[in-house]
Amino acid sequence: MTDIIYAIQDLFLMLFLPMDAFAKTELTNWWSANLMNWLFVAIFCVLLVYWLIQLKIFNDNDMERRDVVSHTFFK
Repeated sequence: MTDIIYAIQDLFLMLFLPMDAFAKTELTNWWSANLMNWLFVAIFCVLLVYWLIQLKIFNDNDMERRDVVSHTFFK
């Protein structure tokens, strides 16, 4: 039973090894330590622009049903 626990521990130590490298890098260079954060921000910006373009396409084609509302007050 303890072998399973130690195997899980070794697995997580191996999975978090890149994060430990980023933590050690932060002491020397903040920009390279936050490289993963910048990557996520860039991906988010690209997906946001794609989503807005798709919204504009659907809005220009008038494909959205605008007659359905959640309450009669909003008509």
